[in-house]
Amino acid sequence: MRSVAIKRAYEPPSPKDGTRILVDRLWPRGLSKAKAALDGWNKDVAPSSALRKWFDHRPERFKEFARRYLAELAHNPAVGELRALKGKVTLIYGARDPAVNHAVVLAKLLKG
Repeated sequence: MRSVAIKRAYEPPSPKDGTRILVDRLWPRGLSKAKAALDGWNKDVAPSSALRKWFDHRPERFKEFARRYLAELAHNPAVGELRALKGKVTLIYGARDPAVNHAVVLAKLLKG
């Protein structure tokens, strides 16, 4: 399987990022399209609005969030679009916490 990384949207882009795909349902606040330097935006792979609101980025809910999110992804055709990408892929997200966010779960799934 290809290389998958995650990176916060507010970090500067790097040539080492490979293909940069935003995986949030909402555009990150205050970030211009030029600064984002994205190759694509796959908002359909993001958690459902209901799940995102329930999770509320609370660390104590992360384990249950990950379980529920993986259940959503199991029936989501947008995952196949990410799997079809070649070379290094960096999943771009807007959350503040680099360890407690949906991109962590998604990257782990894509890595197999």
